[in-house]
Amino acid sequence: MFSFLLWCVLFVLCWPLALLALLLWPLVWLVTLPFRLLGIAVDGVFALLRAIVMLPARVLGGR
Repeated sequence: MFSFLLWCVLFVLCWPLALLALLLWPLVWLVTLPFRLLGIAVDGVFALLRAIVMLPARVLGGR
């Protein structure tokens, strides 16, 4: 909601820039998509490594 209100303010102040931002947003989203997927994968690898390292403590009854 906040981003929509910010876009409305930009539209009132400078409508060509707001329309350009509206048209380019899907392209920016597509360019950043691989980086977000890479971040999810790296987070998963770190969670797996943490689970492997903490496994002996969990087996021995640690919290």
